[in-house]
Amino acid sequence: MPNVDLHSHSTRSDGLLTPAELVARARERGVRALALTDHDEVSGLHEARTRAAQVGITFIDGVEISVTWGGQTLHVVGLHIDPENAELTAGLEQIRSGRGQRAARIASELEQAGIDDSLAGARSYAANPDLVSRTHFARFLVERGHARDVQTVFRKYLATGKPGYVPHQWASLEQALHWIKASGGIAVLAHPGRYKLDDRQRDALLANFAELGGAAVEVVTGSHTADQFVTWAHHARRFGLFASAGSDFHGPGESRCDLGELPELPAGCTPVWEKF
Repeated sequence: MPNVDLHSHSTRSDGLLTPAELVARARERGVRALALTDHDEVSGLHEARTRAAQVGITFIDGVEISVTWGGQTLHVVGLHIDPENAELTAGLEQIRSGRGQRAARIASELEQAGIDDSLAGARSYAANPDLVSRTHFARFLVERGHARDVQTVFRKYLATGKPGYVPHQWASLEQALHWIKASGGIAVLAHPGRYKLDDRQRDALLANFAELGGAAVEVVTGSHTADQFVTWAHHARRFGLFASAGSDFHGPGESRCDLGELPELPAGCTPVWEKF
């Protein structure tokens, strides 16, 4: 398997490195093909693409779209998108406006839990003022000493039922896949092992995803265990979907998997990059 990473983030969403710095790190760590897939945002792609041409690695224009399906938040990665496509850019702008509203509600919930100034604190970590995410709140709470790391903040404050949790309606799965396909892209279900799905829900999601034109499932990703690599490779084959691989890298010392560290896809997978 070539050293391919099809899921990563920059400061244009909730990553710690600028798009150019992300690409440079990928090159240093042996990545041969990289996709930048910022949350609901494509503004970093030009910078990343320019740097990739300078350092000699293949760059893939991408995005990660927030979706509500079955009452849960899911993420769908779009690969080889056209970042200037009107339908895609309008859809992403709509989602980002909702993110601003959600951030204000999270801050209100945290204030009721005795944590003041969290919105200003989260914004201080967001290089993109149009995209304040839960990760930015988490970094602020770590700074304030409420938890030892970002992962602990999510479990203690930002997960379902916790003091800072706010439900939110994102794009529908149908909308997200339509935008990706309208832009000429390939739709990938991101880190499916993270979702709380029973067997029936899992199969319903994969069937719905495939029916709507979804192409691939992220089989190897930073939040999956080795057993989940095998499990999701099996489900990808069951539903006739390609397999993708992406670290979901956000920054040094914060992500479970660094750039260049992905293991090979399990045997029997058809890699999504065969479509490129």
